[in-house]
Order: sequence, then structure tokens, then C-alpha cells
Amino acid sequence: MTLVQMQPRSVSANPVAQTVDDAMEAAGPQVCDDMTVEVALSVMASARAGHLLVCDNDGLCTGLVTQDRLAAVRDSAAYTDRVRLRDVLGDRGPFTSPMTTMAEAEHAMRYRRLDALPVVDEQGSALGVLALAR
Repeated sequence: MTLVQMQPRSVSANPVAQTVDDAMEAAGPQVCDDMTVEVALSVMASARAGHLLVCDNDGLCTGLVTQDRLAAVRDSAAYTDRVRLRDVLGDRGPFTSPMTTMAEAEHAMRYRRLDALPVVDEQGSALGVLALAR
């Protein structure tokens, strides 16, 4: 019998790039983009969520809105009770893929000053949310 000396291997010796898929949270509340800001704030409060995923009539994710963003819209001088989420979102995105590395996603979020980012599949359906740890 031969004695073999074992040494613990450092975790950083062979780093495995963690993907967004490994770290994303469940999608959480999803609402349609024709919902008004006031109703969206109510949904967010009842779900005790800090954000909502917004989808179009085809069920494709068009973006993410936060409670802070909706409160700012509601408190603005231009606000009316007819303002819809699609008016708040503007352009689609930003999004990330479940195959994106965590380093890439974190860099993009910090660069854009985002606290959360929707994770979508190839068709644009919401899979989850990537949120930065505070």
C-alpha cells in the first residue's frame, strides 16, 4: 500500500464561471404593459415585491419596473391616472440571458446603475430576475 499525501485544493485554483442561471431568482409578479401605474403600485404592495416584470400582450417580457421608479412617475407633475406601464418603460430592455456569466451581468448592471435585471430566454419570455446583493 502506498501512502498518498492529500492537500486541500483552493476554490480559486480552478474557478468555474458562474452563470446568471445559477444565481437568478424566481420571476415573481408579472403584469401586462397596459396596466396603469397606480394599479401596478397596488399589485407590488400586495405582493410585497420591490419590482414587477412587465410583459406585452404576447407574453414577452418588455422590461422591469421598480417601486421607486413608479413612485417617481406618480409624484411627477405630468402624471395622470391614465399613464400605463408601457409609457414608463420606453424601449424594451435591458435583459440578460441565463447563459451570461455573473461577472458580465454584474458589470452591465453596475454600469447602468440597475438593482435588478430580467432574465429572458431566446424567445423573450421571462425566466427570472437577477438582483444585485446589497
